[in-house]
Parts: sequence; structure tokens; C-alpha cells
Amino acid sequence: MQYPEPIEKLINAFRQLPGVGPKTAQRLAFFVLKMPKEDVARMSRALVEAKEKIGSCKTCGNLTENPRCRICTDSRRDSSILCVVQEPRDVLALERTIDYRGLYHVLMGALSPMEGIGPDELRIRELLDRLRAGGVEEVIMATNPNVEGEATALYVAGLVKDMGIKVTRLARGLPVGGDLEYADELTLSKALEGRREI
Repeated sequence: MQYPEPIEKLINAFRQLPGVGPKTAQRLAFFVLKMPKEDVARMSRALVEAKEKIGSCKTCGNLTENPRCRICTDSRRDSSILCVVQEPRDVLALERTIDYRGLYHVLMGALSPMEGIGPDELRIRELLDRLRAGGVEEVIMATNPNVEGEATALYVAGLVKDMGIKVTRLARGLPVGGDLEYADELTLSKALEGRREI
């Protein structure tokens, strides 16, 4: 059965979201249609506002409303340690541990030749520029413990070691094939404590 065009458009819009298949998109579309008009308007305004106001931190690549994020502008952070993550959501996952007080660098992805993602598509050049500026004594590779994350960690570690900077990797304890955003605080805390040099 063909739905009216506005419903089809709404279903197709939801299908663009990660992890949303045809049935879930259909359920979400019908849920939205049942919502009060004011709630739908509030949701659409929130989407537009987030898209218009949120950008990347000029220093680390984290999400922010300002040119630099709150972590990069916090003078209480330890600027001698730099934690390299794949995505902005990984920063939030590590921040929930309350154990890490250094700075971050967000690569915005991981190496994946099959998807056409090489070093030039990631924020590796920006990382190296930050390290050349001086002051960083240790780089923690906190990429996801999967094939792409491991390849990225090894690639970046090779570049950083050539600069004479200590490189460590989060300890195991994180499930292989998992993502940082789904790990609990205790697991992430233990992984930070048990990090090792690459």
C-alpha cells in the first residue's frame, strides 16, 4: 500500500538516521503524526537550531556552540595529555568517567579503505600540528577496539612516536568490536588506568 506523499517523505526522512530500518521509520512517522502540533513544531525547531548553532571546536574538533569548546578553554585541564578519539560522542563517554582531566582531539572517524576513508579524510594533520606546537607529553589512543579503530591507532601512533612523544592505548576491558559510547563508566575508568604504551 502506498501512503500519501507527505507520510512517505516523513518515513524516508527517518530512514536516513543510523540504525533505523523501514519498519522503525514507519513507526516513528506514525508516532510523530499522533503528537500534538506544538510538540512537532518544538522538535523541528530543536533540529534546525542544533544544525545552525552547533559546530566543531577549532582546537579539538569536539561539538560546541563557540569557536572553542568548554574543555579546550578550561585552564584546569592537564594540557600535557591528549586523548585521541574517533567521534565527539566518545569525548562525552570518557568525560563521564570523571577520571580523565587532560585534553582531547577528535579525528572525526577512523581509517577505512573499503569506505574510502584515508588519513586525509580525518583530522590527523590537525593533530600533528597541535603536537608540533609543543607541550604534549603523552597521547592516549582511545579509538574504538575494532579493526578500523586499531588500524587508526597504529597509524597515528607511528606518526606521533616519530615526534618523540609517548603514545599509549586504552587497556583492554573494552569489548572488541564495541563502541566507546556504549561502555559504562567503570569499564572506561579501568581502561584509562590500564593504558599501555604502543
